[in-house]
Amino acid sequence: MRKKTQLIHGGIVGDEHTGAVSVPIYQVSTYKQEEVGKHKGYEYSRTGNPTRFALEELIKDLEGGEAGFAFGSGMAAVTAVVMLLDAGDHIIMTDDVYGGTYRVMSKVLNRFGIESTLVDTSNLDEVKAAVQENTKMVYLETPTNPLLKITDIAEVAAFTKEQNLLLVVDNTFSTPYWQNPIALGADIVLHSATKYIGGHSDVVAGLVVVATKKLAEDLHFVQNSTGGVLGPQDSWLLIRGIKTLGIRMEEIEENTKTIVDFLQEHPLVSTIYYPGLESHVGHEVAKKQATGFGGMVSFDVGSKEKAEQVLRSTKYFTLAESLGAVESLISLPAQMTHASIPAERRAELGITDGLVRISVGLEDVEDLIEDLKHAFEA
Repeated sequence: MRKKTQLIHGGIVGDEHTGAVSVPIYQVSTYKQEEVGKHKGYEYSRTGNPTRFALEELIKDLEGGEAGFAFGSGMAAVTAVVMLLDAGDHIIMTDDVYGGTYRVMSKVLNRFGIESTLVDTSNLDEVKAAVQENTKMVYLETPTNPLLKITDIAEVAAFTKEQNLLLVVDNTFSTPYWQNPIALGADIVLHSATKYIGGHSDVVAGLVVVATKKLAEDLHFVQNSTGGVLGPQDSWLLIRGIKTLGIRMEEIEENTKTIVDFLQEHPLVSTIYYPGLESHVGHEVAKKQATGFGGMVSFDVGSKEKAEQVLRSTKYFTLAESLGAVESLISLPAQMTHASIPAERRAELGITDGLVRISVGLEDVEDLIEDLKHAFEA
């Protein structure tokens, strides 16, 4: 089954009881049992819900894993995955990881004795050098947020298998339409499904797919115990969003390529971060492990003042948190998505005050370019 067909026909299709083409929203908390312990597969909706299960089966199929799990947010998904570890365990993480992931690791999960080290995972030597006796997991973002760095998933996977470490990949930016980390050797793949998978700025959710039955059992235990599950209404919205993921990602990428061409020619823009550029240091790896480069672009306009003026002047690029929607979004990572990272750390990473991040949407690309032109002139 090819990707666009799988987006529509993967997982559980329709409802066998009524013939409904769309999976129903099972707005229910508990389920009648014929006798004690004898039920029809569901007993309580924290443990399992038919609408959520349909979504989980769909994302499992799209990522090529053993089981899928739907959570109430991307951060709930990240937290549940880290809860697979024990106190005293250590994680190696991508250095310019999403600010919320950095925050939960450095301010919350560290309280439970889980240690983390941030390295440039695009350099395998740095990953190897960071391994400690208590290291249990390597956590990648690729492409990263907001500098769009690329890590060779297969290369890191070969090392983690050799060292008996779990490999987790945040696949939010690429989506399962462009990139499948489990096929490249990852053990766990996760998404902030709020972004491209939902695609319409109307749902907050997280998705996880695991590669083995053991991980499926362990993560289900964590999910059921801690209860950060996605509700049936939001599960249904994600199923609907996934059906158009392919055509959205293709159109978004076409828009993005045109905008990047414009940015390359503009004198206000000093640096552009986009893996689709041949000049991007990770371009060849991105081309090898993914079938598309996505719709996220970051570029530097030189100063905080200029960046803020650009954001004040756009009309079609909406100033907002998040990304991956049908509408184009614009933000300043240093003040928004990565504000929780200390300023000195941002400076080390290259997340400057003049760095602007755009999430390209589905508007007419000429309108988007005119919008940026006007903002730059301002």
